[in-house]
Amino acid sequence: MSSTTSVSLVLTVPLALTEHPAAVYLNTLSPGSQETIRQSLNYVAGLLTDGKADYLTLNWAELRYKHTAAVRAALAKKYSPATTNKILSAVRRVLKEALRLDLISPVDYSKAVDLESVKVRKTLRGRALSQDEINKLMSVCFSDPTPGGYRDAAMVAVLRGAGLRRSEAVKLNVKDFDPETGELKILEGKGRVDRVVYLPETAIAIVQQWLDIRGTSPGALLCKISKSGRVIREKLTPQAIAFLLKRRGNEAGLEPFSAHDLRRTFVSDLLDSGADIVTVQQLAGHSSITQTSRYDRRGDEKKRKAVQSLHIPIR
Repeated sequence: MSSTTSVSLVLTVPLALTEHPAAVYLNTLSPGSQETIRQSLNYVAGLLTDGKADYLTLNWAELRYKHTAAVRAALAKKYSPATTNKILSAVRRVLKEALRLDLISPVDYSKAVDLESVKVRKTLRGRALSQDEINKLMSVCFSDPTPGGYRDAAMVAVLRGAGLRRSEAVKLNVKDFDPETGELKILEGKGRVDRVVYLPETAIAIVQQWLDIRGTSPGALLCKISKSGRVIREKLTPQAIAFLLKRRGNEAGLEPFSAHDLRRTFVSDLLDSGADIVTVQQLAGHSSITQTSRYDRRGDEKKRKAVQSLHIPIR
């Protein structure tokens, strides 16, 4: 962008946070989402000002269609359609707050947000893990006699057995787990919605084995472990879960997978077992049945089996 454009978009006087559209928007998000969106807004601010502004010093109210269209084009060249659309959605939300705060006119706002989303490829993202892969993953955890082996086994059991998001798993405290029923209380999940899920009996036993090592004192259920093997009752980060899964997956010789793939496996296996999709939706914490259906990775074999129940008379 030109230097003239850059200077005009940089705030010369700071706005109070209660009147700053980006700050107001971020405050509507859950703590787990705020950092990701903040990084996205910082990227947009730097892009528009040649690095002279961040999300707090960019004058969002001065954005016009030429700016947002340029941002869309730049994002589409660098990121996937899904990521591009997510960032554009954040920009639209900031501008909506600017409108609500009377910082931008309705006409300028409507033009600035009049952007088509980038078309997303129809191929399904991610995969489901087979039972053999899950067995191998658990086996490498079981073969590690250190506290880390017990902790990682419990981590996989929770992610696979309850289909939790990484951000939900790291928030779990010991008091959120009921070893009698396998109940897990998910507090402020995605969209700040609370829900209750349940672990299968085998997963309950694995988590209990970890608690025998960790102890039942208050604090994070899945916590840190020092290099010397000492249990540190501090929460893991979502990034730490991704790292631990990658390491255990490599040890098991598995094809790359993510924590979200375990979530897709959870949804697919429940649907395959005959659970109704509304129940699966509630357990997964999805906002709609349509979203749940996108997690179904049972593939063509599911379709082939489904039609076998249809009867057509033969000669």
